[in-house]
Amino acid sequence: MRLVFFETFVLKRGPFAVMPALYLLMAALRVMAAAEVPADPTAAPSQLLPRDQGFEAPSPGEAVAAIVAGCERCDWGEPGREAVAVKLSVDGAYSQHLLLTRGAVPAEYRVMLGPLAAGPHRLSLERDAARSSKSAGEITIRTVDVQMYGPSAPEYGWLNRAPILHARPGTVERFSDVPLLMYVEVLGAPPSEYRYTVIFSHEDGGTPTDRLMATWGRATDIEFVYGIQPAPSGASREEFQGKDHEILPFRGRRAGNHPLLWVSTDNNMVSDTGSDGIRFAPSPALVTLENVSREVVMDANPWLYAVMTAELRREGRIQADAIPGSTRIPDPRTFVYAEGCGDLKDATAAFDLQIRAAGGAAVWYPTDRGDTRFRIARSGCFRVAVPVPAPVEPAEVTAIRVRAYTRPPRKGEAPLAPGTGRAVMRRMNALFVLDAGFTPKRSPLQWTGRVEAIGEGPAVDLPLRPH
Repeated sequence: MRLVFFETFVLKRGPFAVMPALYLLMAALRVMAAAEVPADPTAAPSQLLPRDQGFEAPSPGEAVAAIVAGCERCDWGEPGREAVAVKLSVDGAYSQHLLLTRGAVPAEYRVMLGPLAAGPHRLSLERDAARSSKSAGEITIRTVDVQMYGPSAPEYGWLNRAPILHARPGTVERFSDVPLLMYVEVLGAPPSEYRYTVIFSHEDGGTPTDRLMATWGRATDIEFVYGIQPAPSGASREEFQGKDHEILPFRGRRAGNHPLLWVSTDNNMVSDTGSDGIRFAPSPALVTLENVSREVVMDANPWLYAVMTAELRREGRIQADAIPGSTRIPDPRTFVYAEGCGDLKDATAAFDLQIRAAGGAAVWYPTDRGDTRFRIARSGCFRVAVPVPAPVEPAEVTAIRVRAYTRPPRKGEAPLAPGTGRAVMRRMNALFVLDAGFTPKRSPLQWTGRVEAIGEGPAVDLPLRPH
């Protein structure tokens, strides 16, 4: 067995910065597999499943495993070859399932193994043939690293409270709406609240795909699932997002200190009750989302766009000439994406993006595409996206303008007078496209300030400048 000491750096990825020195933990222990594994994963010999290895926990704490694995012939976008399901057990007891959604090239999957006592332990990985794609090939494991986080580690606070998700019926059977990544926001200093959000590969119910892309800039489903405000007295406030997006108090069971949740609706709302079965325990990534949208987490993990697109392709939701209202979209790599922040006052909003191809005339593309359902209806930081006839380079996106519309009346409310609505824009964080490998390619143009568009009035330009 090889013991490796290293510094733990907690990063805020993408537009984020390195956390303060408090979050540098020296001498954190990474426990390697019983069999020697070369440090360079590109040179590591692959091992087939089943794999059974021991590791030593030097002190009690939360265990996190980083599994670098690939699946021959796997393709999330191809029926019959979607993925292999791996069953994980710790010390002989079922822990969770892991779906290898990222194809044949070995990639890292980080999962929680839960609270463990000091001493020797054994992690077992085996192929669940009944829940794996019939035409998927062998699993190859490059490395399995288990790291312990004790109560003195800054990560312990959010790892110790992270929820475990039970799969909705059909998730594994149909390789649909899989929880791909969990992130946590730590609020307050010292930490006084933890909020956990899951990015699912898609949603089988809820907002249609074409509207998702127009008003959220993605077809994944990003859902808050659980939050806790710890209290020294023990009377912590806990909540989860239930059916119809209702925020409810958590009164469910736990595994250790981890709340157990069940994905219970086709748009990935959760419940705090359910039957034991297949469950997922992705290790949460720490993020800070100040003056940015939730979608920046996807930008920092471009593989999420790739898995999203593969699921859309397999489900027949990608069509080159898809029209608004068809629930289908062109390939996400033909879209132009924009992120801004602002406040809507009795209004909905849409944007026009100007594309100026080399040697060609400037053309404006409306994000609502002539459909009132494709307009933004929320304040804060948000994403929009619009398809263009062919992929473009970021430099070809040369301008953006905002349009405001007085919102429709709510139930029992008299219609608002035309011109009542206002859209006040304060930031334009990003304009970007996805390259062939789904990595965002950003324009240097940004803007901060104040621009107001009046309902039913003319479009207003946002004065972009290179950043």
